Amino acid sequence: MTSTLIKFVIDLALWLMAALLAYTFRTPSVIQGGAPSTVWLYALLNLGVMVLVIRQHRLHRQLWQRVSVPDLLTLARAAATATLVMFALGFILRDWLQLARSVPLLAGALGFLLMGGARLLFRMVQDRIRQQQAPARQRVLIVGAGEAGALIAREIQRHPESGLQAIGFLDDEPAKQRQSLMGFPVFGRVENLVEVAQREHAQEVLIAIPSAEGSFIRRVVELSQAAKLRYRIIPGVFEILSGNVTINQIRDVDLEDLLRRPPVQLNTAEIAGYLRGRVVLVTGAGGSIGSEIVRQICVYQPGLILLVGRGENSIFSIQQELNHTLPDIKHLGLICDVRDRSRLDAIFQDYRPDVVFHAAAHKHVPLMEMAPSEAIMNNVTGTHNVTQLCLQYHIKRLVNVSTDKAVNPTSVMGASKRMAEMIVSAGAACAAPDQAFVSVRFGNVLGSRGSVVPTFMRQIRAGGPITVTHPDMVRYFMTIPEAARLVLQAGGLAENGKVYVLNMGQPVRIADLAQDVIQLSGAQHVDIVYSGVRPGEKLYEELLTTSEGAESTTHQEIFSARLASVNPAELEQNLALLRQAAEQQDHAAIRETLARLIPENKFGSLG
Repeated sequence: MTSTLIKFVIDLALWLMAALLAYTFRTPSVIQGGAPSTVWLYALLNLGVMVLVIRQHRLHRQLWQRVSVPDLLTLARAAATATLVMFALGFILRDWLQLARSVPLLAGALGFLLMGGARLLFRMVQDRIRQQQAPARQRVLIVGAGEAGALIAREIQRHPESGLQAIGFLDDEPAKQRQSLMGFPVFGRVENLVEVAQREHAQEVLIAIPSAEGSFIRRVVELSQAAKLRYRIIPGVFEILSGNVTINQIRDVDLEDLLRRPPVQLNTAEIAGYLRGRVVLVTGAGGSIGSEIVRQICVYQPGLILLVGRGENSIFSIQQELNHTLPDIKHLGLICDVRDRSRLDAIFQDYRPDVVFHAAAHKHVPLMEMAPSEAIMNNVTGTHNVTQLCLQYHIKRLVNVSTDKAVNPTSVMGASKRMAEMIVSAGAACAAPDQAFVSVRFGNVLGSRGSVVPTFMRQIRAGGPITVTHPDMVRYFMTIPEAARLVLQAGGLAENGKVYVLNMGQPVRIADLAQDVIQLSGAQHVDIVYSGVRPGEKLYEELLTTSEGAESTTHQEIFSARLASVNPAELEQNLALLRQAAEQQDHAAIRETLARLIPENKFGSLG
């Protein structure tokens, strides 16, 4: 017999038992001296009704070893249906059945208890067997006795094979003190972590507060390190779909979790309209930012994503990821350098994109100081090519990824990105009423390729020291998901010609960030060494130029800069001079032209 058939038979037997017990309890005088024919008629009717109800509600298809509240609710509906039918039949056949009206009601209640009890007993036995067969389990102290904490505690109970064993909670909310959740006690506040961990022999701390700020997570990490415990975290708000948390989503605490400000929560619901079903082109699609933009675009079901980039390995990598994780999303990898106008033109002509996200750029300040012509050809000429083709092919939205280094630039890289903003602004002046060309200024992106954090991690793995250029150097920081969401949100706001800036709070000292990396890695012996400011670098970054002001937008976390108007014809002449200087490798002419075109520049250090 198959397991399905066995469960079917068990349910029928338990339902029949419930009917006979109900008859016996309610009318014992009827069956004294042997069960009369009326009892057997009632029993057969019960079986017939239950056969139909079991099939209708698919009770025999339930996994008893994973039975849950929804399964028991389905069983309750099935029992209620059978009870109502038997109650009606008892009334219709009352002359033959001699049936008390309360018998079907009592039988239904007993049937639900017996069938539900069988399922719960089976699950308890299976859980016990799995627990005995599971490997040695880590005793886990959960920080956060909220919904996420309850979900993860339930998941740990369901999966003993994970090697985890929940022992209780810590939570700062006064109302939760001395309470119990999922059968586990709330031991106290987070500040009691070391004491509770020692008393309860905890081996790991799990942070189960998706909305926790960086300062809170940093405090938990410090206490966990003091208690010599491993610490991990469940996904953040944007990583959890429909409130569903699973053990597989538990991960180590990342530096992004320690961001020294609350993460910006953008409302991306309004952006679905301009992406759903559209052809979307992303330049630099294999980079840290470009690939995250691609991932978040996929949420809104585009018709086709064009993955444009010049690095075949990075484009291949994002293609493979989409094939594995999002096989239903149509995408196409296209190897193309944005400096190659003819190749880019062919792509626009063949695929006719509706939306373009331009993320391809050179971004390293010291390298571009040594190769100004490359900064011009890629960041300036490349952006000009993209903008002109967006005008030519009447692209509805163009979002250009810029940087805070474009503000009052002291470097060739920053100046080249400022020129890119001006190019997009000039394109916006020539755009049709139904088009929108905008730029988005980023701060430094935590964890992006070549950024300061991976550099710190490599230095720690090598035994240190960590090198920081200057003790007072500060930067605005944002996470990769924040950066990608800002890009998509800017496309949704779509005020033609605007430059959008994310409200990133207060800038962070690089030295403090280095200390966070050391703390997170557990390498407390690593020293910080100051190496001196590099060519083109500033001690601090700005979000607005000296001539710009800020305007609010419909989103409270985003504001726009008021740019000076750009004369498209005059800009074209100057771009021609820049291209000529870049092609001739005339670095002095490049710097001189940039200084003339960007009045707010601070090129004193460039010479």
